[in-house]
Amino acid sequence: MKALRSAAYPSIQVIHAVAPRHFASRLQPRFRQPVEEPRQGPRLADANGVAHQDLLAARLYPDMLPLTGQVQRASDSARFVAVRVAGTEPKPMADDEKTFDDLQARIAATRAYIDGVPASAFEGKEAKEVVLKFGGREVPFTAESYILTFALPNFFFHAATAYGIMRHKGVPLGKIDFLTGG
Repeated sequence: MKALRSAAYPSIQVIHAVAPRHFASRLQPRFRQPVEEPRQGPRLADANGVAHQDLLAARLYPDMLPLTGQVQRASDSARFVAVRVAGTEPKPMADDEKTFDDLQARIAATRAYIDGVPASAFEGKEAKEVVLKFGGREVPFTAESYILTFALPNFFFHAATAYGIMRHKGVPLGKIDFLTGG
């Protein structure tokens, strides 16, 4: 656990004011905050004349996922840590969200799932082997390296891309909204 405590986490304001002492509590808030902002999407879109369906279907580039897909992948990144590291039962999600209400329901379900994983499920798992499969290729990680070099960057990539899509479509969000949850 000492190695994990000394690891450099992204420097963002988290939900908890005091940094918790155990593995799960240090991890869980980092998967919560940036995906909270889509709740602001409809209000800000309405105030700035951006149609909801245009925003939900928007992409930064044709081969990238739309806003809905970015939120879905951020959700997956958060949930898969509990599955791959803590060994929890996966919670399937259908990726069929079409409205902001649907996205909020998914975010709420993701938070409930993460919050339902006891801290003890993560204790002592820093060195656990996590193997990801990409096509015919397997990539091994320790749980700690999986979280720090894959799961967190993947989560923040999709969360930041969701912000970028909303901003590109005229929703007045900025970096401080991302860093502080709005």
